[in-house]
Amino acid sequence: MLDLTQAPYFLSQKQVKQVKNMVENMPLEAKIGQLFFIIGPDEANIEEFISRYQPGGIMYRPDNALKIIAEINSAQNYSKVPLFIAANLESGGNGLLKEGTWVGNPLQIAATDDPSYAFELGKIGGAEAKQVGGNMAFAPIVDLDLNFRNPIMNTRTFGSSLQRVLYMSEAETKGFKSQGIIPVIKHFPGDGVDERDQHLLSSINSLSTTDWNQSYGKIYQQFINQGIPAIMIAHIMQPAWEKKLNPNIKDQELRPASTSSLLINDLLRQKLNFQGLAITDATPMLGYNTAAKRQDLLPMTINAGIDMILFNKNIDEDYQYIRTAIKRGIITIERVNEAVSRILGTKMAQGLLSENKAITSNSKVNLDFTNHQAIAKVIAKKSVTLVKDRDHLLPLTPEKYPRLRLVILGDHNDGGFKEGGLVSNLFIQKLKDQRFQVQLFDRKHLDMHEVFSEGVQDLRAKFDLALYVANVETASNQTTRRLDWVHLMAADAPWFLRDIPTVFVSMANPYHLFDVPDISTFVNAYTGNPASITAVIDKLMGREPFNGISPIDPFCGDFRAKL
Repeated sequence: MLDLTQAPYFLSQKQVKQVKNMVENMPLEAKIGQLFFIIGPDEANIEEFISRYQPGGIMYRPDNALKIIAEINSAQNYSKVPLFIAANLESGGNGLLKEGTWVGNPLQIAATDDPSYAFELGKIGGAEAKQVGGNMAFAPIVDLDLNFRNPIMNTRTFGSSLQRVLYMSEAETKGFKSQGIIPVIKHFPGDGVDERDQHLLSSINSLSTTDWNQSYGKIYQQFINQGIPAIMIAHIMQPAWEKKLNPNIKDQELRPASTSSLLINDLLRQKLNFQGLAITDATPMLGYNTAAKRQDLLPMTINAGIDMILFNKNIDEDYQYIRTAIKRGIITIERVNEAVSRILGTKMAQGLLSENKAITSNSKVNLDFTNHQAIAKVIAKKSVTLVKDRDHLLPLTPEKYPRLRLVILGDHNDGGFKEGGLVSNLFIQKLKDQRFQVQLFDRKHLDMHEVFSEGVQDLRAKFDLALYVANVETASNQTTRRLDWVHLMAADAPWFLRDIPTVFVSMANPYHLFDVPDISTFVNAYTGNPASITAVIDKLMGREPFNGISPIDPFCGDFRAKL
């Protein structure tokens, strides 16, 4: 039975009674609304939307600060119960605000090996979100980066070391809390094992129960013991635990955690003793919708012990699925009340039910991002990692290598969408500022004579060193994140690397040595923000030492890559 006087709520008897009264007096339609965590609604109809659906929370994607403030104010004003306002603050305030600070991806923070910077990551992201009305972070990510082929996780994690993931994510959590932001750790039961993406299918955490207990289980147990208020539940299977909890279960009955009573009610709630708020990952993902019919999935999610459903396909249809399930007794009113009690109990414990919901009524806002960029620059200096320099090509100077061939990989908008930023123009400008003659390799207009006829001496007459810069970001809804050469003769690949000095810099993925194991000099930067670009160039030129450590195995287990 849910006890709101215990962890992670610690409510007084007076507060418990207040929550109980709210639940008892709340109409069923309002209770159904509390179960849903919607995507930020269209600005034009916020009043009508919030008044009609009364959701429990809203998650926002990055937008302009004034627009975000206006929307959050409107939503809170028209909501009968204060809303959770969340964003993916994984890498800084840029997860909510276009003006926000891109502090650095978690793997970059891990490369500093200093948890004080993880605290700053949470503090900066939290401070910037709080100024526009945010109160919840879908972060930290507490996954382990155990499979370099995984296309979505690597730089989003704090690496492959259990201890580093723990002390970095704990520090980030403290940073969020210092700004009054509710942390939500993710993605239970643990991403980073499968090489596939839960956005596209129900991926699998294939660890044995023993190995899971010694890795992901330790992480979640430690956070639960410390009173983490909320956990995000992924569309990821954990077959070993489902089979241990139910030895008679058939393979076709295995479910992703977001619909599995075995993994939530039995493992998370009973064995790990988590009584806080459980929220699904986004339910438009294929990993959710391909597991069963959606009309069955939504009730299964609530009955599994999960309290809030993130996002809708069709909101009227989704509400109706829950409404019908309650009417038919598939979901009991007792289970609905328990979920709503957790939602309201969390809002009470985190001070949302007593604070002023509105942020500001002004048409202008002065955002205070003091020192945030300065901290991002320090993190970049501390994290850029020299993986190897076999032939001692460094430092790079215009006297030693006056003519650079610059080859940029992955730096383009995939269908108009890119998680981070583009790096090409900044690299070109900064290299030119250092008096290098920069020749940008043009993938779109290939020199066919060079592709088919030119040899080493011909290329030596053109450039003194080839500098490869990869900005191949991890992102959702893709099956791989590898180097993709020009398909005609791999025309942009460094076939000449044994004859002409060649340096490779990765701004966004630490595993590219898997595809270029013979490269002489390899640098990992982990984040493609301007601060990291500046740090990379300063270190390549010998102005600063390389301070970063590798939070993962950049050699991907390939002995050739270490040579």
